[in-house]
Amino acid sequence: MRILAGDIGGTSARLAVFTSDGARLTTVRERTYPSREYGGLEEIVLDFIASDPAIPERVCFGIAGPVREGKVSAANLHWEMDAGRLAAALGVAGVTFINDLAANAYGIDLLTEDDYLVLNEGVADPCGSRAVISAGTGLGEAVAWWDGTRYRPSPSEAGHADFAPRNGLEAELLLYLLKRYSRVSFERVVSGLGLCNIYQFLRDRSGGDELAAVAEEMKNGDPAEVISRHGLAKSCPLCVQALDLFVSLYGSEAGNAALRFLATGGVYVGGGIAPKIVEKLKEPTFMTAFTTKGRLSPLLHNVPVRVILNHKTALLGAGRCAMLGAAGT
Repeated sequence: MRILAGDIGGTSARLAVFTSDGARLTTVRERTYPSREYGGLEEIVLDFIASDPAIPERVCFGIAGPVREGKVSAANLHWEMDAGRLAAALGVAGVTFINDLAANAYGIDLLTEDDYLVLNEGVADPCGSRAVISAGTGLGEAVAWWDGTRYRPSPSEAGHADFAPRNGLEAELLLYLLKRYSRVSFERVVSGLGLCNIYQFLRDRSGGDELAAVAEEMKNGDPAEVISRHGLAKSCPLCVQALDLFVSLYGSEAGNAALRFLATGGVYVGGGIAPKIVEKLKEPTFMTAFTTKGRLSPLLHNVPVRVILNHKTALLGAGRCAMLGAAGT
């Protein structure tokens, strides 16, 4: 079986051709595209298949955004995607769109122990639900539930739920962001943009602690990357504070996901940011925020927490979804 799969995000679009024997995926070729340099998904897909016109038997794309009746308006891209239209352009019987976090959840079962960093060993319920939370360009969350035979992913848009501060500092952060946005979701504080928002809040709150060299780097590069790099290196006090608060908020929302989905099967931290700040995630801040849930804290202490290190998880998951069948059977 020949499969065309993709992981379509606000920053990158990863595409691959797989072959499958019904149990495993074998990569034939793959390529990554910078999403914002293209006008839409069709343009990228048609470019990808131009050098290999063999028609795939199944096609599935994991996309950052809610999928409704085969259509997606990506929250962090100005693209309108239509599975029927794409199928016609490819000359295939059908194309399946799934949420990118659902694709991550599908991909978990193809990973090995080397693809994870364990933050909390916990005690996994073999039939308990799993939660996936991924911060990158945006913030995504999903659940996978056990049907008696295998895990079945179900998407959500929980990353766009309201941001709820836990203390006075975070209440100040909320009020600060309400001057910029009409509504503040968790994605506004736990994402690449969220890290920048936190940095700017702390800078303006302190009244001038920003290092000129760091500010110049941020003008000429990716601000979130600059903040996280200096935060990890401890070469900028303001960046250290911003990264600390970001990691605490990330841990808190990961714990919220565990509660929302009763994820006794484990919480998986994916996305583009976590592997880059993994040394910071090993510190107590993340897990302290994860487990500080009042009367439910004992439950959270037993939930396994793993960071996904394999950046191809969603791509593999889209391929696995196609392998299992468009209806997820």
